[in-house]
Amino acid sequence: MSDRLDVNVAAKSSLWDVVLNLNGFRRGLCSWDNHLAWAWASWKVSLDLAACANFSEVFQFNWAPLHIISEGDQIKLTLDNISGCGFESRKKYLFGQASVQIKLIEGDSAGTVTAFYMSSEGPNHDELDFEFLGNVSGEPYLVQTNIYVNGTGNREQRHALWFDPTLDFHTYSFFWNRHCIVFLVDRIPIRVFTNKEENGVPFPRNQAMSIRGSVWNADDWATQGGRVKTNWTHAPFVSTFRSFINDACEMLSETEDIWAQCGKLGRFWWDKPAFHGLNRHRSHQLKWVRRRHLVYDYCKDTTRFTELPRECIA
Repeated sequence: MSDRLDVNVAAKSSLWDVVLNLNGFRRGLCSWDNHLAWAWASWKVSLDLAACANFSEVFQFNWAPLHIISEGDQIKLTLDNISGCGFESRKKYLFGQASVQIKLIEGDSAGTVTAFYMSSEGPNHDELDFEFLGNVSGEPYLVQTNIYVNGTGNREQRHALWFDPTLDFHTYSFFWNRHCIVFLVDRIPIRVFTNKEENGVPFPRNQAMSIRGSVWNADDWATQGGRVKTNWTHAPFVSTFRSFINDACEMLSETEDIWAQCGKLGRFWWDKPAFHGLNRHRSHQLKWVRRRHLVYDYCKDTTRFTELPRECIA
């Protein structure tokens, strides 16, 4: 395969592409066009966009609300030397897809972290992370992904992006079902975490998670291992979020039987056989990303792990 990646994927080449191209048709927080409606109908896939509502109907500010600015369909998260800030969805979800478009902090962003993530509650929580690690001007951002299961993470991968994420909005997505978790950037898979429970590897499938975003100072580790600190003369640091898409199984109450609500096989589009793993084209994209843009993989870190985690060898 060529080192050049063809990102102009036909919208109906597979069920994967119909679903993932949802973001390509997106024109704002609550609109989608008739061509997409036809595509979904032709595949007999149900669509329930919680994002087709005002931001405040789906999300709430959970940290430093005075540092969050709402401008039309955009939410600006700001960081200064007093505080970062964050938001989370009002509901929790088990399985499905969650996406957002983000324009990251411009210029000298060293020491800062912008996050888009899903998380349950408590010390034994599950969590899926996109963390964007700032850098000095002219140096590339790194995106760190991580997966927590029952309170245990340490599953980091880091990628250099193939574009400047500060110049325009780009789409970041989680796809999650009982078979795999896929992290996507502009509909391109950058990471797949496959369910290997039969080999003793834990997989997050029993805890519903809320959808969250935040920006904070992490200059003790985020940039060049903490060697470069945040330059507060450049504050406030601003990351902008928009075009939230949430097509996932919503938990209606905390006391609800999670499997009765979201675990019934065949009830949702993400249970279809086409989504048990990547198709051939998506697999080629993932290989391209790993070959050209993967800069750290915990599964290759024999210095950190005297015995590699089970999922790395299973």
